[in-house]
Amino acid sequence: MHKNLGFKIGGKKIGHGSPIFIIAEMSANHNQNFERAKKIVKAACECGVDAIKLQIYTPDTLTIDCSNKWFRIKDNNPEWNGKTLYELYKKAYMPWEWYGELKKIAESYGVIIFSSVYDETSVDFLEKNNVSAFKIASFEIADMELLKRVARAKKPIIISKGMASSEEIELAISTLRKNGAHNVALLQCTSSYPAKLEDMNLATIPDIKRKFNVVAGLSDHSLGIVSAVTSVGLGASIIEKHFTLNRADGGADSSFSLEPKELKELVRSVREAEKSIGKVQYGLIKSEVSNIVGRRSLFVVRDIQAGEIFTRENIRSIRPGYGLAPKYLSKIIGKKSLKAIKRGTPFNWNLINIRNNGK
Repeated sequence: MHKNLGFKIGGKKIGHGSPIFIIAEMSANHNQNFERAKKIVKAACECGVDAIKLQIYTPDTLTIDCSNKWFRIKDNNPEWNGKTLYELYKKAYMPWEWYGELKKIAESYGVIIFSSVYDETSVDFLEKNNVSAFKIASFEIADMELLKRVARAKKPIIISKGMASSEEIELAISTLRKNGAHNVALLQCTSSYPAKLEDMNLATIPDIKRKFNVVAGLSDHSLGIVSAVTSVGLGASIIEKHFTLNRADGGADSSFSLEPKELKELVRSVREAEKSIGKVQYGLIKSEVSNIVGRRSLFVVRDIQAGEIFTRENIRSIRPGYGLAPKYLSKIIGKKSLKAIKRGTPFNWNLINIRNNGK
């Protein structure tokens, strides 16, 4: 079995036992305004995310300028519905010359910046800009030529699974590995925008880890932060969420994006959820010590003389928990006291006359 239990992106460890890697996805929320794009990157950094993700494509690297029925979008999203694919991508794409300045801003906050790639030209561009990881969007998971090219870059790769079948995912991962990619993460993703909560199927996250032996996470297109926070408890190591300054400003992805106050709350909630999950633990822990007063244990409840027999009238299981465990009561009853014992004394083995009782 291929071992892929964790890896690093830009010096940050990702995988089981490491902090959740939280990604703010700018996508098309820049509205092709460079100043707005810079503000989005700064705002995301100030919300405490680990990384910011961009998309590097042009309309011509994704599709052709054609208006027949095959190229027209039918979608509930009013920003998309009725447009041709070319029209949508022409409005949504980010000018590539912005990348360098946006990277500088993110790195000034200690935040990683990387991007989704869609063809060989975007991979070449990002390699020249020393990107630390690549993202494969759910719609690209079946593009074997793209996967081979990305794998040859020898960088960590995060894939959204979207509409992909188990067989398609298996082929994608094996293709990446055969071509040199060993650090792979797979994100549960519902490719509808926005995604309904009942379609999120977060239970897939632990199955991804088991079935494909990869780091698992969530690309979340649902409204709010419930799905993202819930995913932490199911083993997500990566959470990706779309981000904008203000949904009212519009844009192709604004309707299912978080605003700064919400992203900040997401980061806070995820970090608290991580603390709550902790590790497998049984028995007393340090913070519980003071509450041992609430446990039952064996106590002397009547004054006892030396040589007196222990009975259920002078030894009882009561609170607090500083005496012997109640399970020893039957072993003590009928034995003789080694010394005089005052009422209210926690019972211990030193109070029994071991020699005379043959214990």
